[in-house]
Amino acid sequence: MPTDRAAGSTAIARLANEPHRRYNPLIDEWVLVSAGRTRRPWLGAEEPEPQTGERAYDPDCYLCPGNARANGDVNPGYAETFVFVNDYSALRPGTSMAVVDEGLLHAEGERGLCRVVCFSPRHDLTLGRMEHDAVRRVVDLWAAQTAELGAQYRWVQVFENRGVAMGASNPHPHGQIWAGTALPGEGAREDAAQRTYLSTSGRRLLLDYVEQETGGPRVVVETDRWLVIVPFWAAWPFETLVVPKAPAARLSELDEAARDDLATVLPELLGRYDGLFKRSFPYSMGWHQAPFDDRSIAAWQVHAHFYPPLLRGRMRKFMVGYELLAETQRDLTAEDAAGRLRAVAAAPAPVPALVPRFANPA
Repeated sequence: MPTDRAAGSTAIARLANEPHRRYNPLIDEWVLVSAGRTRRPWLGAEEPEPQTGERAYDPDCYLCPGNARANGDVNPGYAETFVFVNDYSALRPGTSMAVVDEGLLHAEGERGLCRVVCFSPRHDLTLGRMEHDAVRRVVDLWAAQTAELGAQYRWVQVFENRGVAMGASNPHPHGQIWAGTALPGEGAREDAAQRTYLSTSGRRLLLDYVEQETGGPRVVVETDRWLVIVPFWAAWPFETLVVPKAPAARLSELDEAARDDLATVLPELLGRYDGLFKRSFPYSMGWHQAPFDDRSIAAWQVHAHFYPPLLRGRMRKFMVGYELLAETQRDLTAEDAAGRLRAVAAAPAPVPALVPRFANPA
């Protein structure tokens, strides 16, 4: 960690208006920063405006209480959160564990389980517009599912895709949890980086990073227990990293105070996203937490990545060309992105909870 923070900030400021590369210690990769490219003319595709006027209950929604899903199963008349096994799971517990090893051809079976998490019975809400107690129930559910699935699988991936731009198949507020026997590529890179850092410094990488960034120009939201920042090495325009300040390797290790505070932090961040371009902001988010093995837990700090694709207005950032063939590249600095998010008005008041009327209660 730098001993002279002011000198480091001055050096970064000198680079801000010039092309430069930034290092991501979590996955051992570099990103090219080309500030100022957001001013270029844009005649390409634009993301459509989100639909408005949605109802608390949609009789055609597969996820609303009391409705039949695509496979014919009927949802119960749930009043808070609801979890079920994905009807079209990408991972299944009964998969063969056969191995193929023929020259350069390697393959292996992968067992796992995929669940859908409905955040609320209300069809017209988003996670950022739910009241505090409702968000807290989602946080508790994420933690409970992590502990349950981690007893059987090595990797538990909690995530949400919000909006058509990120491939969400249903606007009802929901996320997913996939658990698998293997350590996936992104998890493996973060695992290796954090274990290496612990072995050389004796400390957790992300706790040192939190200490270095606290009060700095890349902070978006800060509380006593959480830090939300546009990471120094961010690849997506308004990417953010959500990290607890106290040691916690997994969601299930967060204490009551940290969970309660997170239920405040998440709506504030999402309200700023929505306020940035005055629209329901699309994103993919996910929690990275320690794999369920003894060798990793001491090195890990649980954290969430938010990856929104919008660069300006309805203009989307595409990872193509140079990004696909050479190296990730972004069009504005992390400091600029964080400043724009901080400048957004406070998040709108959450929508009061209510249990919508629904058909066919189970």
